[in-house]
Amino acid sequence: MGLGVSIFLLAAGAILAFAVNWDVSEVDLDTVGIILMAVGALGILLFLGLRYRDRYVIRDHVVDEPPVEPRRDRGL
Repeated sequence: MGLGVSIFLLAAGAILAFAVNWDVSEVDLDTVGIILMAVGALGILLFLGLRYRDRYVIRDHVVDEPPVEPRRDRGL
């Protein structure tokens, strides 16, 4: 789930929870709105957590450590 979908779910949930006054017989729209807001917030947190994790790509392999360059000793 991307950032855009998460923001949309958060906004749609807020609209259902706080702005809609419809009376649906079998569905509580306030609860549905709160659930959508929770899922949207969780999606944003997961997106940001995965986005800013340090990862480096070396020859099409993802590793968690930075690449180590070989030491070049200078001869004097």
